[in-house]
Amino acid sequence: MSAATSTVPQRSGFVRARLGSLLAVLPLSVWTFVHVWNNLAAFEGGQAWEKSVTTYSHPVAQLVTAIIVLLPLAVHAAWGVGRLLTSRPNNIRYRTMANLKYLLQRLAAVGVLLFLGAHLWLAMLHPRFVEGHPEPFADIAREMHSHTPTLVVYLLGTLGVAYHVGNGVSGFSMGWGLVGTRRGLRHADALAWVVFLLLLAMSWAVIYALYRSGG
Repeated sequence: MSAATSTVPQRSGFVRARLGSLLAVLPLSVWTFVHVWNNLAAFEGGQAWEKSVTTYSHPVAQLVTAIIVLLPLAVHAAWGVGRLLTSRPNNIRYRTMANLKYLLQRLAAVGVLLFLGAHLWLAMLHPRFVEGHPEPFADIAREMHSHTPTLVVYLLGTLGVAYHVGNGVSGFSMGWGLVGTRRGLRHADALAWVVFLLLLAMSWAVIYALYRSGG
């Protein structure tokens, strides 16, 4: 095999990694913040929440949102599953913070994939395509307040999402060469913590508002 031929799989893997990383930040991470921010309307009551989260001004807007979110999510999930199947952590041999973050990111990815699958089905696909209407505020608020497994799943699921997004932003900064010095790496880690804590605080605030309304 020639040197030129042998570099093709490496180049292809590099492109897939960069594409997967890019989709994780744009649009998925940005949309996640926007989605959680819209859900904060739960503090204003059911009508405000439904207008902010489940109401679209035009059917085309709903279709565009689905394409912008679900297609990149599917690509990123496929890329992530591929990485999970082809890479192995070496935390026992190299007990470094970077390796620990790598392992936690992969574990969070599995949890996030399961959580998002259930969330998309129960909160979006099933109500719209099976029941024929968007998810009512009263239903999700009641489930959050009265069904403890639902509450626990959302608390842990949003924790995993917040960590995955925060650490993903840091990995994106390093993978795309935005940081290359020790000082830059420290700034990237600080940014990851800010993103993680901000998204987690917003997510748990939404859960609290839903829990309170369900009572």
